[in-house]
Amino acid sequence: MKMAINGTGLVQKASISAICDHAAQASKDGFASYWLAEHPTGGFDALTVLSAVGQVVKNMELGTAIIPTHPRHPMILAGQALTVSNMLSSQLTLGIGLSHETMMAQLGIGFEKPIRHLREYLSVLMPLLREGSVKFTGETISCDAKVFRAPETHVPVLVAALGPQALKVAGALSDGTNLAWVGPKTVKDHIVPRISEAADDAGRPAPRVIATLPVCVTNQPDVVRGVIGKNLKMYGQLPSYRAMLDREGVDGPADVAIVGTAEQVAEGISNMREAGVTDFAASEFFLNPQEASATRETLITLL
Repeated sequence: MKMAINGTGLVQKASISAICDHAAQASKDGFASYWLAEHPTGGFDALTVLSAVGQVVKNMELGTAIIPTHPRHPMILAGQALTVSNMLSSQLTLGIGLSHETMMAQLGIGFEKPIRHLREYLSVLMPLLREGSVKFTGETISCDAKVFRAPETHVPVLVAALGPQALKVAGALSDGTNLAWVGPKTVKDHIVPRISEAADDAGRPAPRVIATLPVCVTNQPDVVRGVIGKNLKMYGQLPSYRAMLDREGVDGPADVAIVGTAEQVAEGISNMREAGVTDFAASEFFLNPQEASATRETLITLL
């Protein structure tokens, strides 16, 4: 299992320069990849930030985890991804997802037939990224176009897939899935079997399964979990995440966070590997500099 860093926690409070420094340190420390999310209702554009990161990071995979599909036509996203990919000497991986009905409602965007939308979105996006052209007519998305320049780099696509139908589409049409707030039991019993079966049925390679969870090495685990629970309360109320937490048998995101001593954190991450995760992207959480240092040092020992 490859080890990665998810820097999304910086997006709402840090400058682009600080994010670049964070990614550069992750690269220096030996992590395989660095991931950023894009919030659908505001904040930095993830691909633009990664294009800046790529000017200081030359040897580490950079990825989005994730970009919401509904606000951006796949032709526009393909053009942006290919542009950024050509700017980087590192591998760019494009993580996309449906986001959530409540968030799309804030933008005045409908959320009807989400699985059909996802399938049709990938039916346009993937050919554009691979061959540079597409001719597709769907119910929710249509496109008859080609990019001005043929793709010069390979851009893998991952889908934030949680439910059975989304996992089926992701396995059949994309390169894998990018998860958040999903515990090891659910990864092992639900995510990996369903997406792997779909990929196999479609004749595709075994899918990547990238998982992000909060990680903190601390001597005050109850306090840390309490803060995590408060910060991430909203996610436990969103239907798709709520379903995964229910499968795991826990109350909220804080209960799947990997928190405790260095040994307990190492064991928690090992459980994700044994569940079938191919890449673990740690979202480092800390309440003081000592926890920040101890968390990073522990993660480095797992490389």
